Amino acid sequence: MTRSISRRSFLRNSSAGLALMAGTGALSSAAAPAMPTRPLGKTGLNVSLLSFGGGSQFLMAKDGLWEPMLERAVASGINLFDTSCGYQWKSSTSSENRFGAILPRYRKSILVSTKFESRDPEKARKEFDRSLQRMKMDYVDFLLIHSIEQSEDIPALEKGAWAMMRKLKAEKLARFIGFSSMNSAAKSKEMMEKLDVDMAILAMNATKYGDFAKIALPVAREKKVGIIAMKLMRDVVGETVKPAEALYYAWTQDGVSSGVVGHVKIDQLEANLAEARSFTREKAASFDRRGLEARLAHLAGPRALCWARPDYRDSSYA
Repeated sequence: MTRSISRRSFLRNSSAGLALMAGTGALSSAAAPAMPTRPLGKTGLNVSLLSFGGGSQFLMAKDGLWEPMLERAVASGINLFDTSCGYQWKSSTSSENRFGAILPRYRKSILVSTKFESRDPEKARKEFDRSLQRMKMDYVDFLLIHSIEQSEDIPALEKGAWAMMRKLKAEKLARFIGFSSMNSAAKSKEMMEKLDVDMAILAMNATKYGDFAKIALPVAREKKVGIIAMKLMRDVVGETVKPAEALYYAWTQDGVSSGVVGHVKIDQLEANLAEARSFTREKAASFDRRGLEARLAHLAGPRALCWARPDYRDSSYA
């Protein structure tokens, strides 16, 4: 069940967050540069350079703080909001419930992505129906299979869950279909080669874990699959790597339309918004990608990054 908060608590915390934004000039849309957008593959859509992630980091934001953060993201020009049926804060509120509390009123101006977990088409359909109910929406812009792994049987998937997704697309309950993956570039490549994928969310950062940029991205460009980069910062940003560098690494990849980032605090969101707005061709041209990769080479192993470990689940806040 979704944990409720008092109106007084929500207003107090929301007012504090909005006051902070006003004090930094964050609410002045006239003074702020526009959010850059890029085409998303063959979809015909343009997506904001920075996308809003509804996973484990977002779920760490406390009640009264995540609400103004979502509002701020919309007001800033972020137009892609990504979640999943499995993103859950222990036994309390889900990410989809949070989205449903804020985003429906902006539905005509934003894009919403969610994912299902099950590979069984009937169970996956039930997960999707629940997602729509939670988000208070009658369709999604992107419906994705969550976390394609090395063990996936693509032909079986095509006959099962993927066939179900194609039906949902034909019924206009999902405008576009695809998948996410953070552990198998090879299977991601196979998915895009064998299925008519519209969009994929792939792990892509300077550790080069999984080699998605090398293995999967060329096929995405060839097939005109829209690519959103994820896992840009988690366990990557630290003493030797700045958030801007992590963002630039994704934004300078040929074929990447946007980077999706989860935020715990609104000041993190503001900092990343500033980087997105100030990103230019000149900055891209001068970015030292190889130097950053060399600094992070020690994190390329499967256990160096918490989300690359076999027991990691995106539904956990840890």
